[in-house]
Order: sequence, then C-alpha cells, then structure tokens
Amino acid sequence: MATGIKDKVAILGMGCSRFGERWDVGPEELMVEAYREALDDAGIEPEQLDAGWFSTHMEDVGTGRGGIPMSISLRLPGIGVTRVENFCAGGSECFRAAAYAVAAGACDIAIAVGVEKLKDTGYGGLPVATVGTYIPQWYPAAVAPANFAQLAAAYRAKHRVNAEDLKRAIAHISVKSHANGAKNPKAHLRKIITEEQCLNAPIIAEPLGLFDCCGVSDGAAAVIVTTPEIAKSLGKKNLVTFKALQICASNGWEMQSNDWDGSYVHTAQIAAKRAYEEAGITNPREQISMTEVHDCFSITEMVTMEDLFLSPEGTVINDVMDGVFDADGKIPCQIDGGLKCFGHPVGASGIRMLYEMYLQLQGRAGERQLPNPTTGLIHNLGGQPSQNVCAVSIVGLEGV
Repeated sequence: MATGIKDKVAILGMGCSRFGERWDVGPEELMVEAYREALDDAGIEPEQLDAGWFSTHMEDVGTGRGGIPMSISLRLPGIGVTRVENFCAGGSECFRAAAYAVAAGACDIAIAVGVEKLKDTGYGGLPVATVGTYIPQWYPAAVAPANFAQLAAAYRAKHRVNAEDLKRAIAHISVKSHANGAKNPKAHLRKIITEEQCLNAPIIAEPLGLFDCCGVSDGAAAVIVTTPEIAKSLGKKNLVTFKALQICASNGWEMQSNDWDGSYVHTAQIAAKRAYEEAGITNPREQISMTEVHDCFSITEMVTMEDLFLSPEGTVINDVMDGVFDADGKIPCQIDGGLKCFGHPVGASGIRMLYEMYLQLQGRAGERQLPNPTTGLIHNLGGQPSQNVCAVSIVGLEGV
C-alpha cells in the first residue's frame, strides 16, 4: 500500500539564477548559475550525482530538446538526464520525478533543473506553441489574460461581488507582491507600486490591469535531493523534507459539461485535498506557514486561496483586504515577489517557488525572512482555468 512521500526525501541544496531580461546570457549560462549555487549549497561534487531531470517548455526557441542541453551545459558526469514538460507546472513535475527516484531507492542523490529563455523569442508574452488536437476546437485564438479575466468574471458573478471591491482586492495583491519583490535581489521587478497606480493602470483584459499580470522573463533554478539519512551523513542539519507531492490534470470535465461554473480551478482543489492527506494536514489555515502560488495574474492568486482551502469559499476578498496573505499576515503568500515580480520562465518557475520555501524554512531569506516558519506550500498551475495541470507540493522541517 502506498505510504506517501512524507519525510522520505530531503533537499540537499538549491540554487536560483537572477531572473529578468538576461540579454547577456543564454539558457546554458542560466543553468550554470543555478547549478553552481546548488552544488555549493549541497556541499558535494558533480560525481556524486546519480541522475538528473530537466524542465523546459519552449524547447524550440533556444534551449533544445531532450536531456542533452542540461547534460552538456553542466558537464554532468555521464548520468541519465530526462526532460520533462507539463505546461507551466513543469518545474514541479521535475523535482517530483527526482524526489520519487530517491524515495524509490533508484538513486542516492538526484538533481532537477528548470530553465527558460523567453526574452529572446521576440514575443511580448509567451510564444505561440503547438497546442495539440483539441484546443483549436474549444479555444480558437485564446490568450492567457482573457482566460483568467473570465475566472474573475465568473467568481464575481457566483459570489455577487461588487466590481469595485474585486478590483481593489486584486490591486492589494499586486501591491503586496511588489513590496515583497522589492526586497529580493534575484527578482525581475523590484519596484514598489501603489494601489492608485494599480487601479489606474491600462486594462489588459477586464478587470486585469497592467500590474495584475506577471511578465515574461529569463531564469533558471535547481534542486538537489537525497534521503534524510544521506543528508545527515554529509553534515546537514535542519533538514527540509518533502511532505506531499501531488499533481492533477484536467480530464475534460470543465469544458465538456455544464457542471463547472468557471469560478474556481477544479484540479487545484483535487490536488490540494490529496496533498493535505499525504502530509497529514487536517487544518491548512492553521498548519501551513506560508505559500508560493502560481500568480500568473493577481486574480489567480486570489481564487487559489479558496482552492487551497486557506479561505472559506466566497470570503477570500475579506482575507485579502485584512492582510491575511501579506508578509506580516497569518499566511504570507509570495514572500519573494512571486511570478508577479520574478516573471514566468515556464520551466523554472516551480523550482523557483521551492527555492524560496527552502530558504525560509532554513532561516536564510535575509531581509524578507519570516519568523519561524515550519511548513510551506507550492502551487504550480499550467494551462488555463478550464483545462490545466496543477501541482501542489508541501515541504517542511523534518519531523514537523
């Protein structure tokens, strides 16, 4: 019988490049930047790595297919490298694979690296990609801002929310994330914004304004994982271990039935319930110290708080405006600035979220350090509300 991942795999080391418009480097240098930090943090040599997983989404615009780009860029010692891709949830899928390999006993030490180099593509947003057989039939010419603006409209209609109140709540989220990102030297956008700026910004897709949308960025992140026993034998203390690794993919129910009302993300609720069960969490609002969620748009972060059962259904606006998810609130969210300030190099984002949780749990987050966090949740969403892949991962101090 399956017993879950809880406390079976520890993070040995992590690294993260600076995110931004990195015109001076290619994806290879970004990977090296994250890799070197991860190796130094882990305190191991490359020869101690047994296997690798590589996350990138837009493989045809500079990074390349398969595992070879990672293996060559990092001069890995002849180990197997497997490329994974699962829309914007690829980063979480990448470290999930590495953790499972260690938990299964297939290897002692594994590495997961995510990278994306999007600024060189020439697109203002995500490049156009081959989307498969069904999307053109259901969503011709669909774009992300419009898809998530529909989430806002559906939420407002279902819960009878005043349009002005909704706009102010998502502005609060954007202002909060920028305030956090201003303290992070690796973030792309590091300027504080005001609520007035946010409310008066150009509209991208009603009600989402310019400051409610995350940007396109270049970046890489890396994580090295092993068993707690091996980590301790290498002198590691205050271990950060995985408590839950769950992923859920849409099966067509949202688009092909009349049961889904568009006001929430169905897969996120499923993945969250499974993650809490795996981690042994019965009251997430009390037991989760902090979160990193997939704030591709500020409305996504808002709705996600209910999808993760951190706010009761229909009440999240009150929690947002009361500061529950602010840096000094009950459950801080996007303490590093989130996608909102890092941008979204697709293959790297999930691992970048894990990086912040890791630093916070080890008390190494510098100016943005939270007081005594014990558990962190990572929510990584790929696709659109009506069809997507959602990963929910929980990490924490060993034994907690």
